[in-house]
Amino acid sequence: MSPKDTRSRIIFAAMELFALKGYGSTSIADILSRSQVNSGSLYHFFPGKQDVLIAVLEAYREGIHPMLLAPAWAGVEDPIERIFALLDRYRMLIVESECEYGCPIGSLALEIHEPDPVLREALAANFRGWVAAVRGCLVEARDRLPAGTDTDALAEFTLTVMEGGVMLARTHRDVGYFDRSIAQLREHYDHLQKIGEAA
Repeated sequence: MSPKDTRSRIIFAAMELFALKGYGSTSIADILSRSQVNSGSLYHFFPGKQDVLIAVLEAYREGIHPMLLAPAWAGVEDPIERIFALLDRYRMLIVESECEYGCPIGSLALEIHEPDPVLREALAANFRGWVAAVRGCLVEARDRLPAGTDTDALAEFTLTVMEGGVMLARTHRDVGYFDRSIAQLREHYDHLQKIGEAA
């Protein structure tokens, strides 16, 4: 196995474990067992567990387009509908997991109460990537929105609704909480477009 393959195996094993058990409950021994690599190989790449976490967050950030956006946006041309197709992707994950799904970045951000600056930046970079993708859709649709619409704030609001909906659905084991949140968001978008059309 090449060094690159070994490193990737460690990262993807950690991804699975952090999503399944949480960061705090995952030990280095768990990562070694799941990845089937020896401790010397792991410590060659990652001096400690936090270094593994930062690599996991970098992998999520780099994978946002191939792992999340591309599948959600396949065949969807309308920029506003791409936003809701992305949100529908999360709904699919909630339903497929019987409401056990939690956004991995959101879950880590909530679990790690006092992250150091490097880790906080890695978490923030993932949120910024998501917001940038939604903002791009909004910029593309800006002629349908009211003049002066703050596309940054609207993209951040969309992220907030998604994260809250996922959290409530997981807590209550009921996708209806997610659906109602997204329905309210859809009404807000529809209202903005009506104002934009009227102007």
